[in-house]
Amino acid sequence: MSTDFRPAPAAAPVLPLDPEALARLRELDPSGQHGVVARVLATYDASLRRLLAQAEAARGDATAVASIAHTLKSSSASVGALSLASSCAAIEARLRGGDVSTLRADVERLLGEGQAALRSVDAMLQERQPQ
Repeated sequence: MSTDFRPAPAAAPVLPLDPEALARLRELDPSGQHGVVARVLATYDASLRRLLAQAEAARGDATAVASIAHTLKSSSASVGALSLASSCAAIEARLRGGDVSTLRADVERLLGEGQAALRSVDAMLQERQPQ
C-alpha cells in the first residue's frame, strides 16, 4: 500500500485556511523565527496524505474510515481546514452510530475534502518558500 497520496489537479480554486486558526498557530511563534506555522503545516500535509491513502484503501471498512475521520477532524480544525474537519465530524458520528448506508459516499467526500485541504496547505507552504 502506497502512503504517497497525491491530490488530483486543482479543478476548483484553492480555498484559504481559516485565518483565526492560522492566527492561533502564529501566536505560538510570534516572530516567525522558529518556523512553527510552516512546520505544523508540513506535518499536517504529510499526515493528511498518509491518512487519505489509508482511507482510499479502507473504502469498505467502516471502523477504519471512522478512525481516520476522527484523526483528521481535530488536526484539520487546528490548521484551519474547517470544511474537512466538519465533514470528518459528520462522517465519524454517522459511522460510530452504526449507519454505514453512505460509507462509499462518505469516503468519496473525505477524499474530495482532503484533496481540497491539500491544495490549500500546499499553496500556503509554497508562499512560505524563500524565493
